[in-house]
Amino acid sequence: MNWEEFGDRWIFIATQTTTRYFVIAGVVFFIFYILLQKTMAARRNQTPFPGWKHYRRDIGFSLITIVIFATMATLVFIVFSDYSNLYWPWDKYGEVYYYLTFPAMLLIHDAYFYATHRLMHHPKLFRYVHRVHHLSTNPSPWTAYAFHPLEAILEAGIIPVIAFTLPVNPPALGLFLLFQFFFNVYGHLGFELFPAKFHKTWIGRWVSTGTAHNQHHQHFHGNYGLYTLIWDRLFGTLRKDYDQKYEQVTAGKPMQSSQKVKV
Repeated sequence: MNWEEFGDRWIFIATQTTTRYFVIAGVVFFIFYILLQKTMAARRNQTPFPGWKHYRRDIGFSLITIVIFATMATLVFIVFSDYSNLYWPWDKYGEVYYYLTFPAMLLIHDAYFYATHRLMHHPKLFRYVHRVHHLSTNPSPWTAYAFHPLEAILEAGIIPVIAFTLPVNPPALGLFLLFQFFFNVYGHLGFELFPAKFHKTWIGRWVSTGTAHNQHHQHFHGNYGLYTLIWDRLFGTLRKDYDQKYEQVTAGKPMQSSQKVKV
């Protein structure tokens, strides 16, 4: 193995992921937690806002997660690429197949996340693996990557799962992981962005909204999905009060007086 190539790629991926984390999460935090704090108060899932000590904790664990993600990605893209289903050029299997890999990756990741997420909620695993993420009972954009190192390994496991099961173009996988981070930030945003009654539409019924995931952080049980509610509905783990909560958050009236961010 060419260790110089490994090191160069690791540095590139780690830098790219760190930049993505601070730029995307930071911009979203600035918009919703500072600029639009009062304007969006009616769409807040929980009040008050978390304090700065919670943000610092989440950022600290996220930096550890980034190291693990970069290592896993570099192993897949450099060390084991010849044994994977990664392919070049992008249209090797045709343009239609290239675009179909995106919904395919989404469904694979959604199923993988649901299974591993429920597993981490087993009492014998929760305190050692998943508890760190749930320290943020009232999550923020900074919580998106706040994992215990063992959970970070599980989360990064989706990279080899996709690379070794689905023929996929590496840049397409990279674009999908970028989308994943945007959606993850939305899930931990603490505000509901979808319109009222969206959860009752033919597509909204299956989307894991920010409200759904915020409920999971607040109550620890139910709503285990990442992108969709397919598996929660199929296995009966969707919270019974999800519809009521979504309607409450999107009703246009704050649940209680919104408070400023604690310093």
